[in-house]
Amino acid sequence: MASIARITARQVLDSRGTPTVEVDVTTDEDVLGRAAVPSGASTGEYEAVELRDGGDDYHGQGVLQAVSNVNETIAPELRGMSVLEQVVLDDALRALDGTDDKSNLGANAILGVSLAAAKAGAATLGVPLYRHLGRATARTLPVPLMNILNGGEHADNNVDMQEFMIAPAGAPTFSEALRTGVEVFHTLETVLQDRDYNTAVGDEGGFAPDLRSNEEAIELILEAVEKAGYTAGTDVFIALDPAAAEMVEDEAYVFWKSDPDTERSSEDMVEFWSTWVDQYPILSIEDAMDEDDWSGWTMLTDAVGDDVQLVGDDLFVTNTNRLSRGIDEGCGNSILIKPNQIGTLTETLNAIEMAHAHGFTAIVSHRSGETEDTTIADLAVATDTGQIKTGSASRSDRVAKYNQLLRIEEQLGTAARYPGLDAFPLTH
Repeated sequence: MASIARITARQVLDSRGTPTVEVDVTTDEDVLGRAAVPSGASTGEYEAVELRDGGDDYHGQGVLQAVSNVNETIAPELRGMSVLEQVVLDDALRALDGTDDKSNLGANAILGVSLAAAKAGAATLGVPLYRHLGRATARTLPVPLMNILNGGEHADNNVDMQEFMIAPAGAPTFSEALRTGVEVFHTLETVLQDRDYNTAVGDEGGFAPDLRSNEEAIELILEAVEKAGYTAGTDVFIALDPAAAEMVEDEAYVFWKSDPDTERSSEDMVEFWSTWVDQYPILSIEDAMDEDDWSGWTMLTDAVGDDVQLVGDDLFVTNTNRLSRGIDEGCGNSILIKPNQIGTLTETLNAIEMAHAHGFTAIVSHRSGETEDTTIADLAVATDTGQIKTGSASRSDRVAKYNQLLRIEEQLGTAARYPGLDAFPLTH
């Protein structure tokens, strides 16, 4: 029957040494599904609520209340339900919580159960998770958006932009794309060392040196691409996550690390990004405007939306209500997908489905605080998103997702598809 016999949650640590929730769902046939929940460093204001304990333990970052909510509240209610009925399970979880933002039981408690149940369902059927979620049609490997230089809230340096990424969209296969990204990453390390720059890495595995300007970060990446034997704008492209919500002070945009005395309007930001898109081989910009600057997003989309992917992360927070507004108002052309922003697998899948139905792309993403859990790798393939954002080619919590994608590519064999530039919503 594949019914739930036991649900057990525990407190474990994420990649930053911060507590998080791990959940085991075990069926009456003794089949186990296990999932660990990630956590963000810079979080959108409209994300589902992650419960933290407060107090002295772990400097207030413990999650024992969320663990208790799973063990004491959720487990008794879901016992006996089928792990093969994901929508029913997730509806029950939402009803148990009773709030729109999961603030009662905690999104970290609810998502752990949702994902663990899905894994138990796949194990019950004897199929990989990507096949369980995506059925027989799942065969598209994602273009990796690899974070190789860090700034903003992700690094203790003077770079305003949070993430500088490379997208090896010119490769013929995922494995070749990964090799390209790794070679550029290691070449960048040499480029930085030659200039006596620090090669310590940030939360997501990218380098975090003090640079003279935001522009220098791109110039160094382009130099690394060339020295690694590739061509920027053909083999490898630039992707950015400036995390503009972190730059807003008193309704103005401020480059708070490099230029703290200059205030920029929404129009100024549109002009800034238009210049960069013209100047550099930029394929994608995430959170280029603030999460509440809907008119700014519309202006930016009108200005460069045919030339570059404009991704809403803090803007949409994997939420179909906010995505629907963005579609109606012409804000962006892509959504970042983070399951812990919304709290259940079903709601995550609904956001991807809505995006695709309206011509938006969707990018499955990690968080700054990750674990060895590789669910998002399977999710990217299952949903045909064609893109994944899961950090650099260092730190095992990031590389685990890439290794899972290599395994999936091997399993798919000749049926595997790598979309390259076709994964991006570009007219020009």
